Amino acid sequence: MEAIRKQATRLREQVARQQQAVLKQFGAGGYGSDLVTDEAEMQQHHKLERLYISTRAAKHFQRDIVRGVEGYIVTGSKQVEIGTKLSEDSRKYGAENTCTSGTTLSKAALGFSRARAQMEKERGNLLKALGTQVAEPLRAMVMGAPLEDARHLAQRYDRMRQEAEAQVFSCFTV
Repeated sequence: MEAIRKQATRLREQVARQQQAVLKQFGAGGYGSDLVTDEAEMQQHHKLERLYISTRAAKHFQRDIVRGVEGYIVTGSKQVEIGTKLSEDSRKYGAENTCTSGTTLSKAALGFSRARAQMEKERGNLLKALGTQVAEPLRAMVMGAPLEDARHLAQRYDRMRQEAEAQVFSCFTV
């Protein structure tokens, strides 16, 4: 029975030394006492918590921006369709109705048709550029790795810290 107690004591001391070495290496950069290590570790933990919260908020904000841009593109595309239809109808009216009160109204309808068609073409190009140069890169950022990596690192650090605390507690209670 005494041999088992000595073995348990030696193992407990060895684990405690290893834990202290790990805490000194990762927590306080090798500077001294437990108080400094715990304080530095808590500061790091708080920094990681703030990073986690800010990355989560940034991801939600970016997701909202992507939804807004995509909504704007869809709405704008519908408006381009309507404007193009108006342009075509104006062109038809100008081409077909040459007998009413001279050619002034027909010329005005044709001029409006050409101007409206050019405006809708440019607006369509703008919406395409907005989709390819703004929405797609933002969507890639939202689904991309950097934010997720930071969040996963913070969660993994928190789990490791809790496991280390549980091991320390179990060593001192045995």
